[in-house]
Amino acid sequence: MSRTEPVEAFIAEEGGPLLVRGPIEVTLPDGRTAESERPVAALCLCRRSKTYPWCDTSHRKHTKADEHEEHS
Repeated sequence: MSRTEPVEAFIAEEGGPLLVRGPIEVTLPDGRTAESERPVAALCLCRRSKTYPWCDTSHRKHTKADEHEEHS
């Protein structure tokens, strides 16, 4: 996939995914790539998604109190 225009990305809600205007190709840490042809792709930032790198809204199942307990 070749892209010549700049990538437009934004976060719509605190703790939510990074929304990127597509189509996009994401290179994962292990070198594999994932592609989305959707007009807007939601990239997981919490790493809880079962469909990583794509968001499956798993971030909504956790509260700030849950995160505080995980780091204690």
